[in-house]
Amino acid sequence: MVALGERWNELIPGSTTLADDLVARYLGRNRRAFRDQYLETVLTGLESLIQLSTDPTSVRLAAWFHRAVHEPGGGAAEDAESSARLAEQTLPAYGVDPIRIAEVARLVRLTGSLSTPPTDSYAPPRRDANGDVLLDAVNATLATAPARYEAHAHEVRRDSGDRATAIERRYDEVRELLDGHLYRTQLARQRMSSMARDNLEAELAGLDSELPAPWRGWQQAALAAMATFGAIAATVVAIAAAGASWQVPALESETGWPPVVLAAFALFSAPALFRCARSSTQRALLVSGAVVAVAATGLLVAWAQVPVTNPALGVGLRVPLLISALLLLLLAGVAALVGSLLRTRTARFLPSRNRGQQLAWLAVPGLIALALLLIVQPLARNYVLDSNERVEGGVRPAGEFPRSTLDGKVAWASRELAGAGAEEAVGTKYGIAIPRQTGVVEMFDAATGELRWRYTRSDSDEKPDIYATGNGELLVAEFSDIGYLLLDANTGKRKAAWPGRTRDHAIQQADPLLTREDVSKGSNKLRGVDPDGRERWTFEPGNCTNIGAVASQDTVVTFLGHECGREPDEITGLDLKTGKKLWTKSPSDMYRRPILVGAVVVVAEPAGDSDVPAALVGIDPRTGDTKWRWPVPRDWACRTLLNAAGNLLIVVDCPGPATRVNTKTIVTAIDTTTGLTAWQSTAPVDPRTRVAVTTDARVTSLTRGTAGCLANIITRDGYRQAPLPEGITCARDPRAIGNLILTSGDNTIIALH
Repeated sequence: MVALGERWNELIPGSTTLADDLVARYLGRNRRAFRDQYLETVLTGLESLIQLSTDPTSVRLAAWFHRAVHEPGGGAAEDAESSARLAEQTLPAYGVDPIRIAEVARLVRLTGSLSTPPTDSYAPPRRDANGDVLLDAVNATLATAPARYEAHAHEVRRDSGDRATAIERRYDEVRELLDGHLYRTQLARQRMSSMARDNLEAELAGLDSELPAPWRGWQQAALAAMATFGAIAATVVAIAAAGASWQVPALESETGWPPVVLAAFALFSAPALFRCARSSTQRALLVSGAVVAVAATGLLVAWAQVPVTNPALGVGLRVPLLISALLLLLLAGVAALVGSLLRTRTARFLPSRNRGQQLAWLAVPGLIALALLLIVQPLARNYVLDSNERVEGGVRPAGEFPRSTLDGKVAWASRELAGAGAEEAVGTKYGIAIPRQTGVVEMFDAATGELRWRYTRSDSDEKPDIYATGNGELLVAEFSDIGYLLLDANTGKRKAAWPGRTRDHAIQQADPLLTREDVSKGSNKLRGVDPDGRERWTFEPGNCTNIGAVASQDTVVTFLGHECGREPDEITGLDLKTGKKLWTKSPSDMYRRPILVGAVVVVAEPAGDSDVPAALVGIDPRTGDTKWRWPVPRDWACRTLLNAAGNLLIVVDCPGPATRVNTKTIVTAIDTTTGLTAWQSTAPVDPRTRVAVTTDARVTSLTRGTAGCLANIITRDGYRQAPLPEGITCARDPRAIGNLILTSGDNTIIALH
């Protein structure tokens, strides 16, 4: 107490009582930190710096007052404010000039925050010499002997109350101090900075061992993992890009070295970026910055070189894949750069391994893999789909479907369609869709034959397979190299692309949609599919089982033929929406040629190896019950053809014998609600001629007469022939869409009046 009193040294004449009061405050019984030794250290440090101040007396008074008021657990800001008020209240009684009192109070309040600007920032010139000297003197406690500093740090933590809270609070305070310069004056930095940092880092290391830190450092670990695995992912995507073309059709001179070079660069960048993300050196910043610059430059070059698409030229898959690889490399470089900067500022003392860091290293590659599967791959596919498609027209209103009276006249003829014929036409609610050899789907008005819209793909030159679905509202187009695309039948705009995994699935039925996947020989899967390609359910009958199916509006009837073992063949009913099994039955022999007519599934009951069935059977799809059985006459000899016309089953065959001299065709209409014959007609028509059946049950075929092509029409009323105009190709099959008969000309489609 005497030593501290001597340090007062009559700062204010006649103020011994004030000095004793201040010393008593620092020696108070309730104090657990910032006691007399702390004040002794501050005053000692102040004397070595006091020559830098402009008002030594005010600085010395501020040093005495700055912790005069302290409550256990109180922070520096609270103590500084209370101590400044104490100075303002007590100093006037000792005749201190008000200007000096204000300066003392200001200086005391400055001690509420002892942290300095970060070491890598540049503050404007400061002129607060008194404040700098005082704050450096207060921070002189950081540069004491290690044993004395450890005792001081222990007192500070004990003063904070709860041990866990105190450790966490002190940990943050020490890290904040280390992130700054510690001292403001050059003299203090030269004399005390090295020792102070050693003490603080030793304390921080001790706190780190005591502080529970299961998650601390996960940010840095995540950035390092992102830098490493991002570069690896860029390598994988660049390798995939090397196997794809830059444009479609690909040029023979097209070089494949850019993605190979990128893959090699990304692969070698992975370990370098890993080191950069875990280092705070200038070299780490330069390397990660160089990777960012290379990736950004590559993106600009790739974007500038993207082909300009037209109907004959499309964008290849290499474009989005190469851009994706460059984006991944850019992300990896940025992650390494941020990780290096973060380590420079805040991550000097991190646990080597903990739960948070381990989970980060496990989670990041998983997230990158998911991003490749769920984001990069779909985006690349969608980019190619969007870039290579064109839709023309689509604004003309659709006309109504006419009825062909077959009076020998032409209702309309389409413009020239190279490689297209009537047999490939598909009827929709908005017209007649025709696929073309050049990757084109065209929609014609059913009433006039005028083009309503054209959908073109630059990346395909093969004829797509098309199917009408959604009650004629939608069109599914299968492009061999692309997969299934869903088009709006009214406008031609693409509404969806089926998932890539469905590319090899075969459409079993178009409306409602059923697909079949041949997993291996004799092993199939049946799927209920929405028009956009999403699967509602999957039915797997097992190995060595062939599957066929037909669906009504609410039920799927499957026909299962077991090829291995002695299991009997089965017919199973499934709910169309859920795929839930409704019923199962085992016929004596597997039915063939299932067809949906009205609300009944009609199947052919086999008769040995003959193409002529023993009978036709009507099955209720919802229950599996047999509604009726229609025996097929034994004298029928040709392959029995089954067609639907409303609620009528149209059966086309020939009375025996099955020889080439047989020139008779017999047409039978069966009412599927009762299973009874509605009508039957026989005509002198070659039974091997392909027929078209209209909705109103007219059976039409084409034959060549002496004067040209003839239409054979078999109806309830009998048989008649109608001569057709020139230009119709009799060798190609007619097509019935509703009640409209289509035929083919030389590269045209002709609708009969």
